[in-house]
Amino acid sequence: MSEDVFDPIYKESFPFWEKIPDADREYICQNSHHIIYPKGKNIHNGSECSGVIIVRSGSLRLYIMSDEGKDITLYRLHAGDLCMLSASCVLDAITFEVFVDAEQDSQCCVISGPAFAAVSERNQDIRIFALEAAVSRFSDVMWVMQQILFMSMDKRLAIFLSDESARTGLDTIALTQGQIARYMGSAREVVSRMLKYFASEGIVEVSRGGVTILDKKRLRTLTL
Repeated sequence: MSEDVFDPIYKESFPFWEKIPDADREYICQNSHHIIYPKGKNIHNGSECSGVIIVRSGSLRLYIMSDEGKDITLYRLHAGDLCMLSASCVLDAITFEVFVDAEQDSQCCVISGPAFAAVSERNQDIRIFALEAAVSRFSDVMWVMQQILFMSMDKRLAIFLSDESARTGLDTIALTQGQIARYMGSAREVVSRMLKYFASEGIVEVSRGGVTILDKKRLRTLTL
């Protein structure tokens, strides 16, 4: 794609875009690609420098994985979100392995990691942006760890359902119990048991189409 295609996208995504020289903007655009990742595709596998990813549509999942193959979802990215943790060559402080999968068919803009790193070396505004973006996501990661380590399962599930409803604007969470468990870093059996309890209390209704929130007030009370 030409620079004309990427320029408006990056102007919207990067606060530094119009502060850097024209030559650097052109170089980033020349080293950018528009990629459609099919559902289930692994996009970033560990510590390689896959590049800076901007999600245009669809959904990506970032997670870490143990030696035994157990994974914990750190956070998900949706339309308009940006992933810096997939560009380890831009942020030297990233020394752990992060994996990225496409949860849905996803259209993304991907900037070459080495190209973005080269331009950031010449522009302080880019380095500051990259650091702030990473710090913001590390806050999300710490929130996930806090939930797993210190919160009861009913509170964690209530928070997850409330956040999903707020994000989509819908009362029905169109996810399977297996997906919910994966996003929460829990076992499917545990999530299923807790959803049955919520349903028996009239808080939610569980169906093949997902989980429908019936009593938002009570669900919100469980998050406190």
